[in-house]
Amino acid sequence: MSQIYIGYDFKVNPLQPGTEILIAELGYAGFESFVETEEGVTAYIQKDDWNEHILKDINILDSDEFKIEYTFSEIEQINWNSEWEKNFDPIEVDGKCTVRAPFHPDKNFEYEIVIEPKMSFGTGHHETTFMMLQFILENNFKGKSVLDMGCGTAVLAILAEMRGASKLDAIDIDEWCFENSLENIERNNCENISVFLGDAKLLSDKKYDVIIANINRNILLSDMDTYRKCLEKGGILYLSGFYNEDLPIIKEACNNLGFTFVENKEKNKWVAAKFKI
Repeated sequence: MSQIYIGYDFKVNPLQPGTEILIAELGYAGFESFVETEEGVTAYIQKDDWNEHILKDINILDSDEFKIEYTFSEIEQINWNSEWEKNFDPIEVDGKCTVRAPFHPDKNFEYEIVIEPKMSFGTGHHETTFMMLQFILENNFKGKSVLDMGCGTAVLAILAEMRGASKLDAIDIDEWCFENSLENIERNNCENISVFLGDAKLLSDKKYDVIIANINRNILLSDMDTYRKCLEKGGILYLSGFYNEDLPIIKEACNNLGFTFVENKEKNKWVAAKFKI
């Protein structure tokens, strides 16, 4: 007997971070698969888990900051691999690294990362993830201890290990991201990454040479002092998940804690920045 799904097509404006927030909230409501589109996201839930009030706790739908329209319909016999093949193309970063799904062919790059993204953030398609991958490719990670905060799929931790990092922690507050990170770490034969479910409260007695945090502006600002306490002398902090107009606020917060701004990248108004202590 084929499984019946309900599919919702959401149009989101502005697209980001609206789509990211929407996916997170839908995941908590029971939606199990997502395909990002040019206008927003298509979300799927099994009909047995669906009810007509399924969206009543999706707070972003009531937000004045976003305009979200949607339609839904009953769908039978979803071929998820086919859905990913239609909507998830491999990405290439600076001719050195590719991020692809298991059903894509090997492209023989120096760094080949295989990600089954499911509901988790971090396929490399989003500007912030792409720029953080660039930073990891451009900088020395050999023998470093690394924290990937808000790890999503753990793609950044995976590349950092491939680049020589010796001990890595990957942390995310979302249980699905936690499970997905474990799967992707095993899939990429990583041996030095530990995954934890939680937030910055887990960092009270930790020390790292490098911290990578791709989250959002408010959480970065809230946790900045914790990052400072966790960094070894001479440590490096990479931050992303915010827009170019937020960079002065991020810089000021870092400067107040003794960080020195090194450089930043920008892609479609999103920013990734490097600081040292």
